[in-house]
Amino acid sequence: MLFTTQKMLPRTLPILSLAIGALAAITPPQTALEPTVLDPSTSKDLLHLHRKLVEIESITENEKHAGEWLAKYLRAHDWTVERQEVYKDRYNLLAYGSTRETTILLSSHIDVVPPYWPYYYNETTDIISGRGSVDAKGSVAPMIIAAQGIRGHLQDDISLLFVVGEETGGDGMRAFSDWDKRPSSHEIVIFGEPTEAKLVCGHKGMLGFSVKATGKAAHSGYPWLGVSANDIMVQALGELLKLREHLPWSTKYGNTTMNFGRIQGGVAANVVAETATANIATRLAAGTPDLVRGQILEALKGVKAAAQKEGGDLDVQWGGEGYGVVDINCDIEGFETMTVNYGTDVPNLSGDHKRYLYGPGSIFVAHSDHEALKRKELEQAVLDYRRLILKATEVRQKERQLQDKEQLEL
Repeated sequence: MLFTTQKMLPRTLPILSLAIGALAAITPPQTALEPTVLDPSTSKDLLHLHRKLVEIESITENEKHAGEWLAKYLRAHDWTVERQEVYKDRYNLLAYGSTRETTILLSSHIDVVPPYWPYYYNETTDIISGRGSVDAKGSVAPMIIAAQGIRGHLQDDISLLFVVGEETGGDGMRAFSDWDKRPSSHEIVIFGEPTEAKLVCGHKGMLGFSVKATGKAAHSGYPWLGVSANDIMVQALGELLKLREHLPWSTKYGNTTMNFGRIQGGVAANVVAETATANIATRLAAGTPDLVRGQILEALKGVKAAAQKEGGDLDVQWGGEGYGVVDINCDIEGFETMTVNYGTDVPNLSGDHKRYLYGPGSIFVAHSDHEALKRKELEQAVLDYRRLILKATEVRQKERQLQDKEQLEL
């Protein structure tokens, strides 16, 4: 069964009509705003910005120095920059021009996964590598360059948001979403992640949890004097292996998957294990987190009862509320489309807005020791972000005109 989410259309479009009119008056389609090749000067600026961002290590919880440098860079390029404290020494950056309340918002994250890999540019192959070169500083840099090149043609109706903590659950974006000073005018939000230069029509949901088994320690020569938490865990994981074949699926997103990411238990081979833990990530292709929670608890019910009978126990601890599949707008002509299995900050930003997900590079090299992309991918991303901004405003304007027409007819 395919599950989808319906979204209400915004009631207001404060500056967008003005921006579209300005675009039409200034330049026709396929002009300097939509070139096919990035000019050398802009390419130089892009490569410099991307290099500086990648060179500054910003593993999650250590984003401070990257954020400070980026804020300084943006201010030097005539952006007003606000810092929103998420945790001590960890800040989101909101940047805008002459107005804080804008229709368009571009957003990505400045944190990366460990370990740090230094920046490297192979001038022979034009391949750029390093931690974050793809995920997601490969989106941050072209976003900024694209916005700087087009902001004047949009009556400065564009903002930038760069958040912390995306790689460990989205703390930064959730903090921005709940911020009492958050701008209320964003109607188009473009998120940056590695998408192979395609527009993403949606991604799977997420439900993380831990299974914890408790037993009773004893000498391994006399195992009947204890209760093995490892034995309980093996039985629990066996039931979850069976469950994996019966989780919700959909035509759009495929099968729900369940990954046993980390398993640990016991202290030594000659000791009956007193505790064992398994950390598990479930990628939802359909259904709801509550539905899958129920399936998991039902699958483990018998193991839990047996463990308690022997003097042990089995508990499930949920990593958070989780979320179901995330349908994303991909109604822009000229872009290839895809769906992805990884999670993003898209569901962490509440509100009634059009949502687009695009970025250069492949998720298949992200989080690896060979994270890299080609120079031309970065350059093309600048052109694509410009085109996406323009086309998204046109689509939104047409929707608004249709909505106004329907209201008049009523």
